[in-house]
Amino acid sequence: MTITAGPQAIAQATLDGFNRHYALFLDCARMAKRHFEAGNWLAIAHTSQDRIDFYDRRVAETVSLLERDFGCDQIDDARWEEVKRHYIVLLIDHKQPECAETFFNSVSCKILHRTYFHNRCLFVRPAMSTEHIDADPPSYRSYYPRQHGLRHALIDIVLDFQLEHGFADFRRDLANILAAFRSRFPRPFRLEANHQIQVLSSLFFRNRTAYVVGRIINGFQVLPFVVPIKHDPEGKLYVDALLLIALLFSANRAYFLVDMEVPSAYVAFLRAIVPVRTDAELYTMVGLQKQGKTLFFRDFLHHLKHSTDDFIIAPGIKGLVMAVFTLPSFPYVFKVICDRIAPSKDTTREKVKEKYFLVKHHDRVGRMADTLEYSDVAFPRERFAPELLAELMDLAPSLIEQDEAVIIVKHLYIERRMTPLNLFIGTATPAQRERAMRDYGDALKQLAAVNIFAGDLLFKNFGVTRYGRVVFYDYDEIEYLTACNFRKIPPAPPGFDEMSEDVWYPVSPNDVFPEEFATFLLTDPGVRADFISAHSDLLDAGWWRAQQRKLATGELPEVLSYPDSLRFGTFEKVAGADAGQAAIAARGLAG
Repeated sequence: MTITAGPQAIAQATLDGFNRHYALFLDCARMAKRHFEAGNWLAIAHTSQDRIDFYDRRVAETVSLLERDFGCDQIDDARWEEVKRHYIVLLIDHKQPECAETFFNSVSCKILHRTYFHNRCLFVRPAMSTEHIDADPPSYRSYYPRQHGLRHALIDIVLDFQLEHGFADFRRDLANILAAFRSRFPRPFRLEANHQIQVLSSLFFRNRTAYVVGRIINGFQVLPFVVPIKHDPEGKLYVDALLLIALLFSANRAYFLVDMEVPSAYVAFLRAIVPVRTDAELYTMVGLQKQGKTLFFRDFLHHLKHSTDDFIIAPGIKGLVMAVFTLPSFPYVFKVICDRIAPSKDTTREKVKEKYFLVKHHDRVGRMADTLEYSDVAFPRERFAPELLAELMDLAPSLIEQDEAVIIVKHLYIERRMTPLNLFIGTATPAQRERAMRDYGDALKQLAAVNIFAGDLLFKNFGVTRYGRVVFYDYDEIEYLTACNFRKIPPAPPGFDEMSEDVWYPVSPNDVFPEEFATFLLTDPGVRADFISAHSDLLDAGWWRAQQRKLATGELPEVLSYPDSLRFGTFEKVAGADAGQAAIAARGLAG
């Protein structure tokens, strides 16, 4: 088919595709507010999961339209350059230009050959500035306690969110918030002329909680805060805590649902609250993971240009499913699925991809690493250590292309680099080892609370973050907890040779024998003592079956992203948790 449409029409059709996507994105956030008010937690979870796939669907629809109606399957790079120039003009007054540029890139990569992947045809660098773009009404509201007092300002903040359900005891909630604020500002406290509270205009929704996100400004002092709002058993609202550090902003959790017309304004606000997070991470956390991927890759290219070290094989025990490499000066690892997977793993590349897809759509509760998935990534050949290139060509030759200048990896996952738990334990002090084993068990219990069984519990499949938190990152054997059959090993029959390698009982593929965990995991006496002291119940099949019964009730579980010690007087057990798991929440700072 010949290309009959002009570049302006093609550009407009592409932008129309993005606008459809973002309209649906905003609808999801607005539905989350309605679901929260109705206490429909399953609907919030489904909305969050479904939204992840919306972007790829809109890209596919737009590509199909451009190829069917505009003949873009025959377009060349010179013509596409014209399309890009017209597209830039259309973004001059757009509210989400950075996201629209990313959408253009996604469409371009489907239509063009990858030899055209340069800044003339794609937005390798951004064309539109997002500085000072804002919505009407603005992205955040300002309140002035000097005029009417802190109590009145807090009341106005809550009223402006227009939540339909009433609070069970707002007088109590207000007293709790005031006491928490004043504990951080002990009297006498001097109020500067510029004293205000700034609050983002949309609530942040995740699982069964809505979060107010804001900051207090007093002269040159800035104090960020987050206020979680929850439902009590009668469906009334209550304020659960005042978090003066933004513990909940972790990339290893489910993405927030946020109604934001101008996402760049929200990210700029969050950057001031959580300066340890990059813009790429913040866009991802508010559900714009494709924009997060774009920014991450720009940061990666920038780092490559300003560094000279080589990509190397990642330290740690080599896996049987993935080849893993890293750049020492860059805090991430790159994971490639092997062509030949050891028979003991009983899996395939497609099954592994399905596991990663499961994790991307699941609540990761701060215990499963989020991953960025890329195709056709070009690396400078000169930066690859010879032993790394040899390993990739041996383990995954179908995914590697190379010429004199570049090595192209056709499919890979990227995760933030962590210290493998087995390496951490090997050099840990007794106190560090005790904390790590306690947190390792906490991770297994929190994953169980949201219907996840890690499968392969070996320490090499878990990492320790920069904050000392244990996180699971190897997903090839992950399963829903409810799909597992937890069993106790039956007694051996009379006369059975205990030295025999044979077992005296039948074993099905989904059978799990928790008492074996001690045999295979806890070979070091110190590690064994630390684990059993904190988590001996994990070695009992009955504990795991009890978690399955809780999940069978159908109630949506929630693992809080802040410690129980910060909550106000209203105590609500974490769904799916017993008293022991409530203690886990108290220890579980978001890393």
